[in-house]
Amino acid sequence: MSNASLTPRELQNSGMLSREQLLHLFYRFSFLTSQPDVKKRIVEAVKDKQEAVAITTAIQEEILLEMGIDPRFGIACLGKVNLVYEKDMELMIQFYKFVAKEEMAIDEAELELDDFADKFQHQQKLQQQQLEMLIHMRKFNQDEQSAILETLHKQMETDNFEKSVTFLTYEQIQEIVRRRRTTPSMAIKEPSTGHRYPSPAKGIH
Repeated sequence: MSNASLTPRELQNSGMLSREQLLHLFYRFSFLTSQPDVKKRIVEAVKDKQEAVAITTAIQEEILLEMGIDPRFGIACLGKVNLVYEKDMELMIQFYKFVAKEEMAIDEAELELDDFADKFQHQQKLQQQQLEMLIHMRKFNQDEQSAILETLHKQMETDNFEKSVTFLTYEQIQEIVRRRRTTPSMAIKEPSTGHRYPSPAKGIH
């Protein structure tokens, strides 16, 4: 019996999605939204005056259902990734890429070809900067990595999640670590808002 045929009671609807489940969702979504038929599905929805984000959300829900997860529960879990996995540096990077992938899928359907090409080029540059940040962060201990990620979260909140600022420069990372080592007992204050990152289902637009 496929997971898609499970009854609501048999679907996972409590707890939190595991690291492995999240990574599967991220990779599967990236693969599907790269396929011509799925791209066509999103474009046709936009032509029919539907919200592109509604289609990308539906795709995420379909993947979750395939995984044996209640779609509404799974989408809700995406809004908690920052809180539950904030110290998992590599998972957070994959999460940011997942959100960026959704944004690009929506933009490809909504923007003119030239505008999308410009944005795609910007996204490629951003991913390279993310990779460089990840390499730099691996040089530091877990506590220092947490401080770096917390700073990144706050920077994204300051920008109201509108600029897809998902990286810090080498100089910024060095300064964060320097301050952390100078005041090792300094507590990292939680941001004032409830969630430090919106659910990808709502997008960053």
